Amino acid sequence: MPVSTDMLEGGVGLVTLSPDASSDTFAPANFESLLSSLDELMIDPSCRSVVITGSGRFFSAGGNIDDFSNGIETGEIGDRVQEMTDKLHPLLLRMRTSETVFVCAINGSVAGGGFGLALASDYRVCIPQAKLASAFFRLGLSPDGGMTWLLPRLVGNQVAKRFLFNSEVWSGEKALEVGAVDEIVDESLLVDRALEVAREWGKWSVNSRRGTKQLLDASTSTFFETQLQFEQSLMVASSKTADFAEGVRSFKEKREPSFGAKEEE
Repeated sequence: MPVSTDMLEGGVGLVTLSPDASSDTFAPANFESLLSSLDELMIDPSCRSVVITGSGRFFSAGGNIDDFSNGIETGEIGDRVQEMTDKLHPLLLRMRTSETVFVCAINGSVAGGGFGLALASDYRVCIPQAKLASAFFRLGLSPDGGMTWLLPRLVGNQVAKRFLFNSEVWSGEKALEVGAVDEIVDESLLVDRALEVAREWGKWSVNSRRGTKQLLDASTSTFFETQLQFEQSLMVASSKTADFAEGVRSFKEKREPSFGAKEEE
């Protein structure tokens, strides 16, 4: 199987790419398996958060050079890239707007659209020896996978520009230094630490998880007045939910709240 999925305690789904899917993530069979796994978890009422990790040398190596070459020779390259991005982009949008928390456990090299997948997540744990690259400029391409929107939000516009124009390759330590990942850990602790973060971040109300993700993403692309209106609409809506009532009760009773995993219909 290109992708395996395990449901663990605390409402955490662990998605692991096989060595082949890690090294050739956007091959149709591999990417369809990843898409279906993530989509199923996002609608699973018991799933609060998801950890994504790879196997072997790669977390996700992006597009396959041989496939690109073949597409150029057959004249189908434009259609192939269109088809790939038609599937990748909606996935990234769903990840950013979903109440599901996404944590990436970057176990090895990551490039291209695979890097976009990591950037679209809410938290990134990385091993020191990982290598993070865009790869687009070396191929004569403009960046994709949401990189020009996601990366500057983490590292700043000029650091992102240097990364792309210099075709830089960041180690795990460098990625941590510039803010592209949240922490680095030893390889033996990688998945356990990612699961720990996923459980901790996933314990909160669906209102808090989804609302915060959407509001933070909107905050740098809207006027302040518009942002206040967005905050108000989500605040009013969340105040009418069972989770808010539970939050108030637990606060008054001096205990930890017990929130639902997903929004009630």
